[in-house]
Amino acid sequence: MYKKLIIGTIAISISCIINAQNVQNAVRTDAMNVQNAENEHSFGDIYQKSIPDAKKIDFPYLRESDVVWSKRVYRLIDLREKINQPLYFPTQTTLDGRKNFINILLEEIKADRLTAYDPLNTNLSTTYTDIESKMGAIARTESITINAAGATRDTLIKQDAKPEEVKQLLVYEEWYFDKKLGKLDVRIIAIQPFYMAFDEQAGRVLKKPLFWIKYDEARDALAKHEIFTTNNDAQRISFDDLFMQRRFGSVIAGESNVYNDRMIADYQLGKYTLFESERIKTELFNFEHDLWEY
Repeated sequence: MYKKLIIGTIAISISCIINAQNVQNAVRTDAMNVQNAENEHSFGDIYQKSIPDAKKIDFPYLRESDVVWSKRVYRLIDLREKINQPLYFPTQTTLDGRKNFINILLEEIKADRLTAYDPLNTNLSTTYTDIESKMGAIARTESITINAAGATRDTLIKQDAKPEEVKQLLVYEEWYFDKKLGKLDVRIIAIQPFYMAFDEQAGRVLKKPLFWIKYDEARDALAKHEIFTTNNDAQRISFDDLFMQRRFGSVIAGESNVYNDRMIADYQLGKYTLFESERIKTELFNFEHDLWEY
């Protein structure tokens, strides 16, 4: 009887040791996979960074009854402005794995992890191929002379897309007053990139809307990519942090209105578009300011 108990105890102990070793091996394998995945994005880091493993922080639940006032606003971000250069650069992936904003979106759309919507009809989705063609990717056949006799041969000429020509972003957001928290707040709803490049046929720079993306769907990807921070590479933030903390420069391009939500440029010209933008901005500021009694 005692021999059976001893043998059973030994068998259980051996089984536990084997299971523990299997768990350790699995943990080591997962760690190696994570390290290899990081190495695909970065040429090498001297310490493990937290941003590649970061996730978006969900918005707090918002009840309809808590929103006593709201206004939807279109805001234009010009990536050529100095304050917005962290969104535009780098135009090519750097050794430490940094990418710019548009390339992150394009990679997510290409991998079917992010849905892009048609810029003219948000009920329809658009494909990565269509977006590439809007950014100058073309394939055409030309006849090339191959000898002195005049013989020709058809040759396929391909031109790659130029995401570096995306120089503006249109942000669709909603400002609202939350009576539960007693403050005026804002949430970004969607973002639309604009492709701006010289067109040889038109003889001028053309501005093309590429697609709409829902910001909340893109936040997970944006939270995993860091942006450049001046003077301190150890204190970088993610693209999601940049938008949530409002670390960008912009002008108001329109507001919700009865006239099909027309933009300011549809009824103002020149410097008066900036005056109108400043008027809407001042209205938002005064609304929050007048809520309180000092």
